[in-house]
Amino acid sequence: MFNFKDVKEQRLDGRVYSELRPFELHRNFSSHAEGSVLVKLGETCVLCTASISNKKPSFVRDNEGWITAQYSMLPGSVHNRIEREVIIGKQTGRTQEIQRLIGRSLRSAINLKSLCGFSLSIDCDVLKADGGTRCASITGSWVAAVDAINVLIKRGNIKENPIKNAIASISIGILNNQIILDMDYHEDSQCEVDMNVVMNDNGNIVELQGTGERSNFSRKDLQKMLDIAENGIKYLICEQKKALKI
Repeated sequence: MFNFKDVKEQRLDGRVYSELRPFELHRNFSSHAEGSVLVKLGETCVLCTASISNKKPSFVRDNEGWITAQYSMLPGSVHNRIEREVIIGKQTGRTQEIQRLIGRSLRSAINLKSLCGFSLSIDCDVLKADGGTRCASITGSWVAAVDAINVLIKRGNIKENPIKNAIASISIGILNNQIILDMDYHEDSQCEVDMNVVMNDNGNIVELQGTGERSNFSRKDLQKMLDIAENGIKYLICEQKKALKI
């Protein structure tokens, strides 16, 4: 178990340990997708789009819909240019893991039966990366999905709103024996414990991804991290609903 410091020191960017980076949501960023959101979390910037289709995987039942996600970091999103994965010819394991996380998170919040045979394709393109790209992608994608679903309702394609919960995600970790919320790249690259938390607006956990990269952690440490993460996620969900005017 970590012996946490009882101090109110500031981080390199001036935040206190339990403070989020500046958060912004810009809806309808693209005029082509049924739902689109540009999400900013500090210096991290992700474009999330939600597109409607009547095509779905063969394993999905006739009376159900589906939600799938794709994630990509653009070449100029980090300091040293990265190659497009389509040029390499395959996705990295990291990309596959993140887009599966995004898809699972969204499916937990949406009643697939109410989609009635329609599919939502979620695309998350990282324009600028400074830590927390998967968390920003989940938070922005839920808003884009809501906008796309509202298009289906307006068209009369589905009879009832399939949204069950709002969801959002944030990173949290332990660095120098201190719990820190919403880590930027510098903090994430040095932390002892790294965790991504996905929760809904009922305060229930959708998914946890946590690892003791440089040191293990106790159940008490975990509880402290979850309490702080929940406060951050409550704020993000409040901002989501404010952006959607719900």
